[in-house]
Amino acid sequence: MVGGVLAAGAAVAAYATAIEPRAFRIRTEELRVLPAGARPITVLHLADIHLAPWQSGKLDWLEGLTTLEPDLVVNTGDSLGHAAALPALADALRVFRGVPGFFVHGSNDVFGPQLKNPLRYFGGPSQHTGGDTAERLDTAGLERAYEELGWLSLNNTARAVEVRGTTVAGFGVADPHRDWDRLDETEAAISRMRKSLGDGPRVTLGVTHAPYRRILDAFVDLGADAILAGHTHGGQVRVPGGHAIVTNCDIPRDQASGLSTWVHDGRAVPLNVSQGIGSSIYAPFRLGTPPEAVVVSLRARDIR
Repeated sequence: MVGGVLAAGAAVAAYATAIEPRAFRIRTEELRVLPAGARPITVLHLADIHLAPWQSGKLDWLEGLTTLEPDLVVNTGDSLGHAAALPALADALRVFRGVPGFFVHGSNDVFGPQLKNPLRYFGGPSQHTGGDTAERLDTAGLERAYEELGWLSLNNTARAVEVRGTTVAGFGVADPHRDWDRLDETEAAISRMRKSLGDGPRVTLGVTHAPYRRILDAFVDLGADAILAGHTHGGQVRVPGGHAIVTNCDIPRDQASGLSTWVHDGRAVPLNVSQGIGSSIYAPFRLGTPPEAVVVSLRARDIR
């Protein structure tokens, strides 16, 4: 009996570390949020790549995503997972050069990964006190790589691009998990953007790394038609078919991955939380939360 339990445990551990983290998938969603008569827009949502330079399978898969032919890429942060990862990441993403995009940062775009006790996540979102001893990453170099692709930063700001004849307005915040969000700056940027764009039809996307409730509520108030986020890894470990065990933020566990609806003050907005593509090199496992990229098909609103 004991031997059987140990064997089963070993099999689960082997699957969670050697198989599921490499079982990349594409999830597809459809949102009817575009102005009436607008042509469909294919959005590729990338999240939590956590790249280490030796992860060749992940790099090949990332390059292969170009076959999805996205019209817009939204990267919700934590792309780096090692101090030496940037050149490989930039090379893999080069296939998207010329495809417009938006990005925000997660903390792992600024600080390198650290060895942590995973059990502490059961006590609530991880805390960052007493200063950072983690290695600083080349955030400026990452931003240059994104900008060379034609992607625009939404870190505590707002920007707009034209995609297939529709104005796509985006606004976002820097990582709320580190309290780097500055919603007052974002709101001011939205006001400037709206004055510049005028009253023409458009769709507005709210973009954040970590889907904290205060951020999602604010995004609804600020007029987002849809919200995209990452950070949770879908819980990273969960009973297959069940909800996330932990979220590392305060979002309800049943909304820690997938497409749901965020309701605030009587307004309902679609919320897409990606399970992400990678994980920390110090926690290289997944169970019940396979790595994913998400294709979000934006279509015209139903005429009622």
